[in-house]
Amino acid sequence: MPATLPRLTLTDATADAVRGRIVAGAWPAGSPLRQEALAEELGVSRIPLREALRRLEAEGLVVVQPHRGAVVAELPTGDALELFELRAGLEADLARRAVPRLTAADDARIRAAALGFEHAATAGDVAAWGLANRDFHLALYAAAGRPRTLEIVERLHAQTDRLLRLQLALTDGVRRAVREHRAIAVAARARDPRRAAALVRRHILDAGTALADALAHHTGRP
Repeated sequence: MPATLPRLTLTDATADAVRGRIVAGAWPAGSPLRQEALAEELGVSRIPLREALRRLEAEGLVVVQPHRGAVVAELPTGDALELFELRAGLEADLARRAVPRLTAADDARIRAAALGFEHAATAGDVAAWGLANRDFHLALYAAAGRPRTLEIVERLHAQTDRLLRLQLALTDGVRRAVREHRAIAVAARARDPRRAAALVRRHILDAGTALADALAHHTGRP
């Protein structure tokens, strides 16, 4: 059954409005987000605003500091494409090596991880998106027998987690990622390493490109 996403709520609309301003550079990094003034400006109550700020904190756009409240976080986008390109090369190689060695138990783990991502998408659980995505990719690569490469890939996932969540939030990335994970899992079950590697590479590169395009659109800068 296709994953469905939640309808737009007041919290969604509030998060979209605040996210758009942060990404567009209306508020520099470190700017305080004073809830009372912001709620009045947006025409919402404090409750959906607090929920929206928690969501934006999960995306890495806001930092909630003790005794200071919410402030705008620094956007680590300067080397975003390089990080996604590194991931694409390493992970395509891992997929190519792993797929011929997969077992039925591996197939089950990959499927479970893919469903975990779909459930996070359906629930709109922004904080869980990055972890669920990582679980899917690592389940696919575990059979490659390349522990050092896998260790590097795990570090790259940690570095791109915030960027991934931002990309998924700014674009139609969640639906697309669900479809692409399914296609990768099908290629893996068919024991087609070349197709699996190509799909993994395109999946990661497209995510990086989508993020760059979304940021350019929101900021008005190429």
